[in-house]
Amino acid sequence: MEERIISECYEEFTKKHWDRIIRKLNVDEAVFNEAIAEITRLNPRPGASLGETIGRNYQQIVPDFLVEAYDDGTINISLNNRNVPELRMSRDFTEMVEEHTKNRANQSKESKEAMMFLKQKMDAAQGFIDAVKQRQNTLMTTMQAIVDLQRPFFMDGDESLLKPMILKDVAERTNLDISTISRVSNSKYAQTNFGIYPLKFFFSDGYTTEDGEEMSVREIRKALKECIDAEDKKKPLTDDELAEMLKEKGYPIARRTVAKYRQQMNIPVARLRK
Repeated sequence: MEERIISECYEEFTKKHWDRIIRKLNVDEAVFNEAIAEITRLNPRPGASLGETIGRNYQQIVPDFLVEAYDDGTINISLNNRNVPELRMSRDFTEMVEEHTKNRANQSKESKEAMMFLKQKMDAAQGFIDAVKQRQNTLMTTMQAIVDLQRPFFMDGDESLLKPMILKDVAERTNLDISTISRVSNSKYAQTNFGIYPLKFFFSDGYTTEDGEEMSVREIRKALKECIDAEDKKKPLTDDELAEMLKEKGYPIARRTVAKYRQQMNIPVARLRK
């Protein structure tokens, strides 16, 4: 009955013409009232409550940077200024101040005070424009350094190609303060040929083997997870066995390091993975 009301009498339903619907469908009033009660309990926009169901609201991510890699090896970086208007001084006010400067001797006291006020506001506006440009320059400088340091990833999209990189590496390359790099990396996103990533995704600590070779912690974690995913769930691998497997794959790390990375990925010990 609920489906018939919506499909055959939608117009009457939206206007609450109950009598017309009862006559049109030739149904008992009690049956009709039950159907209406059922319909009104439903949510006409079920997707709107999805965010609330999982405890958060979904928001579309608008990338701050556009990073495009081409087959010839070039990588183009640009700021996503789609929603940012171009800032510039009004030509009318600029000409007004210039005209006043030329005829300063013929200006009244009130006119001079008005022009002084206007010039102060224009100086403040220009200062704001300069600050925005400086911020954009800082963003571009930071992103360029990240791309230079992680170039193989931006060309191929293979996460295992990400090199160990910390805030200090980017700060030294850009001559910017570490706190500045931290603020940028914690709040900005970059759109690449392989998806949108937060800038902090490109940072990871390094692991130095006994032979002095530096490896990406992210790469080791990925290899570790692959080993665990492929294990026999009836007989999960111990940390010692995982360490041996990683060594065979070219990641000579100690058992305690395996345990550390496993815990960081919230993977339980072998006996709890059965």
